[in-house]
Amino acid sequence: MAKVSNPTFHKTGINGLDSVLNGGLPKNRLYLMQGEPGTGKTTIAFQFLLEGIQLGEKCLYISFSESREELEAVASSHGWDISKIDLLELGSIEEQLKPESQNTVFYPSEVEMTQTTEFLHSEVKRIKPQRIVFDSISEMRMLAESSLRFRRQMLSLKQFFATQSCTVLLLDDLTTSPKDLQVQSIVHGVINLLKFHPEFGNERRRLNIVKLRGINYLGGFHDYVIKRGGVEVFPRMISSQHTEKQIQKKYSSGLNELDSLLGGGLASGTSTLFLGPAGTGKSTLAIQYAYAAAERGEKAKIYAFEESVATLLVRTASIGMNVQKHLDSGMLSISKIDPAQLSPGEFASQIREAVLNEGIKLVVIDSLNGYLHAMPEEQFLTLQLHELLTFLGSQGVATLMVLAQQGMLGQMMNTPIDLTYLADTVVITRYFEVEGTVRKAVSVIKQRSGLHESTIREFSLRKEGIIVGKPLTQFRGILTGIPEITNTQMKLNS
Repeated sequence: MAKVSNPTFHKTGINGLDSVLNGGLPKNRLYLMQGEPGTGKTTIAFQFLLEGIQLGEKCLYISFSESREELEAVASSHGWDISKIDLLELGSIEEQLKPESQNTVFYPSEVEMTQTTEFLHSEVKRIKPQRIVFDSISEMRMLAESSLRFRRQMLSLKQFFATQSCTVLLLDDLTTSPKDLQVQSIVHGVINLLKFHPEFGNERRRLNIVKLRGINYLGGFHDYVIKRGGVEVFPRMISSQHTEKQIQKKYSSGLNELDSLLGGGLASGTSTLFLGPAGTGKSTLAIQYAYAAAERGEKAKIYAFEESVATLLVRTASIGMNVQKHLDSGMLSISKIDPAQLSPGEFASQIREAVLNEGIKLVVIDSLNGYLHAMPEEQFLTLQLHELLTFLGSQGVATLMVLAQQGMLGQMMNTPIDLTYLADTVVITRYFEVEGTVRKAVSVIKQRSGLHESTIREFSLRKEGIIVGKPLTQFRGILTGIPEITNTQMKLNS
């Protein structure tokens, strides 16, 4: 039995796409990239060719509909020089060919197709490119007029390119045949590009690999963006690819009482959910851990969805946290996230890059309500968050998440989505009323990494910092918001 050699690859030159393709596109094959107008086909095609130019390869762009000026305008918008790419404008060869179609027994379209193909063959043989982009097969469908003639023409092109030792990327804008499977059956691989518009915010783009013969590619949908400099793809995370690290240390909050409540602190490689109504101090408690980490010389990062950086600095300074000094030193960083502008895949990629490249040991996501709004459908949040938390856990990162509940007291509160089963630790904060004043309480209802207190402690935010009191043993019903005093000799934290 003959030994099958492993294929060699053409790198696409696109961040993330080579990872999705598990190395790139196998050489000397025919590929189809399909997507509606505006999905970035031309941009990706140029990145593919420019990568070849950097490697010293000859590259050819064959255009049916766009002129050289139009293509150069696209390249210029990204700051690219495409002067080394050979451009072949098939839409302007009528003057060179001048077919006398009126004096033949053949259909005019058949003559035009045949002469166009002959001209294309001669140019490819003359240039001898290693990479070719064919833009687009929609025009070829119209020239062929019938599906049978079109299929024959595509098979002929496939056979021709197979003799030229080149890798060909066919572009299809889906304008003439949105669900044409004929070309998909002929080519070696299919990349599908999608664009959709949420009810609010920027359009979102995703891609998936429909097929890639002989390659174990990363399936599913992957977010991508088009910006100056080209397309960037954010491969979806897969939890099974990450090996879990053993829990090695505890992260202290810098507050002995809070650490006691959590059995000594938060374990590295675990996730913690701070859950409670608005204003109960969830974000402040989470930021306290990030601040304490920076004080110890460990890097932490806060991803703020709702609160601006300026407001966060003012708020933390009012309770004695000099966050600015740690921002200046680089031990603490804050990223303001706009869920209307940032896709979930890009957000997860930002966290991944920060952990791998910046040495971040503690991450705060404030809040998951904003993250939820970034998702097109609610059920995808838990799946993507599970993959993200698994990755962070494998890197030994302590992850703190904030989730605001709707409502203020007792049974009137509800959670927009139940994520308590995903988190290793769940900390709840509550309001409760005593003698005409509103107080705050904190408790831990779950911790997988070890034992924790089952008590409820009062805490308050003051100029000197966060003050966490002793367990509230004099009450019952604190979590309902209207507790009953069981010991008349009790004394609240004053």
